[in-house]
Amino acid sequence: MRVTHPTTGDIVAGISVALLALPQGLAYAELAGLPAQHGLYAAALPCLFAALFASSPYLQTGPVAVTALLTFGALQSIAEPQTPKYIELAALLALLVGIIRLCLGLLNLGKIANLLTDPVILGFTSGAAILIIFSQLPKTLGVEDVDGGVLRSGFHAVSNPQQWHGYAILFSIGTIITIFGGRRLHRLFPGVLLSVTLGIFISWVTNYSGSVVGELEAGFLSLNFKFAWSSISELLLPAFVIALVGFAEPASIARTFATEENSHWDPNKEMVSQGVANLAAAISHAFPVGGSFGRSALNRFAGAKSAWSGAITGAFVLIALPFTFLLEHLPSSILGATVIGAVIRLIKLKNFVDYIRNDVSGAVVGFGTLIATLATSPRIERGILIGLVLSSASYFLTKRKNQDRSEKLLDQ
Repeated sequence: MRVTHPTTGDIVAGISVALLALPQGLAYAELAGLPAQHGLYAAALPCLFAALFASSPYLQTGPVAVTALLTFGALQSIAEPQTPKYIELAALLALLVGIIRLCLGLLNLGKIANLLTDPVILGFTSGAAILIIFSQLPKTLGVEDVDGGVLRSGFHAVSNPQQWHGYAILFSIGTIITIFGGRRLHRLFPGVLLSVTLGIFISWVTNYSGSVVGELEAGFLSLNFKFAWSSISELLLPAFVIALVGFAEPASIARTFATEENSHWDPNKEMVSQGVANLAAAISHAFPVGGSFGRSALNRFAGAKSAWSGAITGAFVLIALPFTFLLEHLPSSILGATVIGAVIRLIKLKNFVDYIRNDVSGAVVGFGTLIATLATSPRIERGILIGLVLSSASYFLTKRKNQDRSEKLLDQ
């Protein structure tokens, strides 16, 4: 039965997710190479419009870590991060991702995401998570970034303790303890919200000397219809990769929840929903968006009953935009720790062990994709392409081996 109006559960869940999306949006925008407030834009209209077309009542759309890292990889060699040109390119990239997903959904090709086999997804997401964690180490330790890539910057931060900022580290440790410790107390414990609120208060009261979010452009959202069309050819390949890779997470979320509740989900409708969300991101001066597992899980556990919850999340963020100055004193180390807390679950060591024990070819593809993702950073979309080649080679080799085995049996 279709819900024509939001339930109390939808309202509570929608607002709960919005309060988590605000700090995550700031962090993921910086990860994507954009000014922090653009992450808030990515959490507003995209979430609202995605809810209008979603087949899953729980799926929450907006800024996500892996898509943010893919965005940075696609754009950092074309324009300087944080600059107006970079912001224009991010919007164009979101537009292309939106068009590709919309076309795939309307043509009933939503299942094309299945081209990315489980070992490829495992290797890529694990590699991306490692890169994201390394990218946040300077923030969590209070050390300035250095040139030379994410891995070098992370190693530099860890290996130079004389540069560590004590209070930044305390904020980071406190955030991690609050997030993971709170989950042990109750799955709805607002660890991120509590860390952010306390961090802002302590930073403001003590006149914290470390890095903070800084000035945000508070105000209502203005729409953007100007795009850097001349750069389309440079962005088509990364847009296609993001359209497929970025759909793997929302598809997995919707499928998992539908299986648990013995309900139906439509991959084509979900692809259309994600396409519309990225079109909304494009006109919002944002960057490519996708489905968030963490926020979707919170949405479900907080009592959501329909896609109204997603619309309420987007509307709440939209209304909150004029008040974003309240986040300016937020220590950057808390944002870094929040990102690490969100992506560390993507490193699934148990799955690698299972492949080693039960499927050697899958293990080779998974580890190969992981290594390729790390080696090709920041252009990590190339890691996916290498993973697809490895997966295809593994498939044909296995098929050939099975054919040879069958022929030997027939000869006997």
